[in-house]
Amino acid sequence: MTTFERIKKLAKEHGMTLNEVNDKANLGTRSIYRWKYTEPSYNSLKKVARVFNMTPDELTGASTDKDKTEGKIQWKDLGMPYGGHIPDDLVDC
Repeated sequence: MTTFERIKKLAKEHGMTLNEVNDKANLGTRSIYRWKYTEPSYNSLKKVARVFNMTPDELTGASTDKDKTEGKIQWKDLGMPYGGHIPDDLVDC
């Protein structure tokens, strides 16, 4: 899926037209439509990504939410003793 196609899909999911996304991102007239044939600049991608509350990498498909947590230790996986609370008698140790 191209960047243009991804933005078009996101716009539809958010109930917006491409022109509305373009305007909210403060891009030049019909800039997003030009991305059918050209690659957008990183600065333009950042502006559009902000409209959808995501990173440019997520917008282009280079990264996903899964990538953010994969391989990282999650607090919930540590099996915290005492339910995550330190007993008073251990506080001063």
